[in-house]
Amino acid sequence: MADRAEYARKGIARGRSVVVLQYTDGIVFVAENPSRALHKVSEIYDRIAFAAVGKYNEFENLRIGGVRYADLRGYTYARTDVTARGLANVYAQTLGTIFSSVAEKPYEVELIVAEVGEGPEDDQIYRLPHDGSIVDEHGSVAVGGNADQISSYLGQRHRDGMTLGEALRLAVESLSRDTNGGERTLTADQLEVAVLDRTRPRQRKFRRILGGQLSRLLEEGGAPAGGAAAEGAGGGSSGSPGTPGDDASGE
Repeated sequence: MADRAEYARKGIARGRSVVVLQYTDGIVFVAENPSRALHKVSEIYDRIAFAAVGKYNEFENLRIGGVRYADLRGYTYARTDVTARGLANVYAQTLGTIFSSVAEKPYEVELIVAEVGEGPEDDQIYRLPHDGSIVDEHGSVAVGGNADQISSYLGQRHRDGMTLGEALRLAVESLSRDTNGGERTLTADQLEVAVLDRTRPRQRKFRRILGGQLSRLLEEGGAPAGGAAAEGAGGGSSGSPGTPGDDASGE
């Protein structure tokens, strides 16, 4: 089991990092991802989003399963019955079963499931490592790459009540730090950014921040202008496309 855990951890560490932070009006997801076609962050349901690092084909299977679970539960009962906690439990069971099975290799993935609430105190963020355990996070969390170093950096600087611009700048600063202590420059073209915006009047709170709006936020740190971002790609009953992220090798 120790060898299986080490195998999975090494695969996850090869992936580029994803950072998730709470801010005043919701939750922001920031990933180092130069691909415009493959996404690390995606919508699952009305108030729920999913982020992952590791092998794309493995976490894409999990994303699709999560969308199906959410759609079926929302249709069978009510949309409010679809929660991040319930989805995290489903993922935990799946990952735990795969990790303990001797018939197949463990998944080289680490997931984040987040749900935006009516207020910051109602937000939920869950991190799911390769072995299917669930970690309830608050404020900020990082997975993949040098996640320990990034998490330490965020823990010292993240605070409640940050604006979107402040949270985004902090996320980019943390992702820019190398393992040797140096810093890189990350441009808007190298980032994938999405938010769960509790102030959005629509039932679906997920949206992506792209192009000029993302560049302005990085340069000025101002709040996003409504309607400038492209609508989120993801799951749920919208039927929109899915979540990729790292390539098949976990790079």
